[in-house]
Amino acid sequence: MQKDLTDLMQALGVKFQNIDTLRQALVHRSYLNEHPKFELAHNERLEFLGDAVLELVVTENLYGNYPNPEGELTNWRASLVNGDRLADVGLTLTLEDYLYLSRGEKKDVGGKARRYILANAMEAVIGAIYLDLGWDDAKSFIERHILSLLPMILESKEYIDPKSRFQEASQEHVGITPSYKVMDEEGPDHAKVFTVAVYLGKDKIAQGTGSSKQEAQIDAARAGVEAKGW
Repeated sequence: MQKDLTDLMQALGVKFQNIDTLRQALVHRSYLNEHPKFELAHNERLEFLGDAVLELVVTENLYGNYPNPEGELTNWRASLVNGDRLADVGLTLTLEDYLYLSRGEKKDVGGKARRYILANAMEAVIGAIYLDLGWDDAKSFIERHILSLLPMILESKEYIDPKSRFQEASQEHVGITPSYKVMDEEGPDHAKVFTVAVYLGKDKIAQGTGSSKQEAQIDAARAGVEAKGW
């Protein structure tokens, strides 16, 4: 079923010449499994293109506007282009309402898999803008919706990775270095999910999940910062 993308283009602030270029950016691979005769391909090639455009626009902007050392700029860029950030931007732009998903994927509203799909779709949309309208329009879109978040990121120090943030804050507030403990691991070897808890002394503060112990620790640290209000 074709979707009316007029409102989405208004939210994006972009008028596509070829509406199917935008439409393709919204097609998840799972949709084609159920609709093999759908006239468009999935969005993974556009995602590949958009990822490169996003990285270059953000890098060019940071390099041209900030005299900071390479390490700091790298952290700032990572905070701007990571999957969680892109998923949040996608939600703000109502991208979720327009995705072409399988029936199974549609049920995972608000889940991690949906956020992953949203982040990839955001990259695909950027790729679609670049392909349909060129560099200047893609750059303008990224400046409006992603680079505009930099002042907030710098003020809140979100560019510091969650484990470092939680460790610095816990040492400052309670004089304790956090420790992490694997609480559970499930799933086959190729698709394990780890659950890790973060402790301050003997007190369990929060827990997180991830496809690796490191990813689960980062998720737990992020939850710990939120739990403590740091």
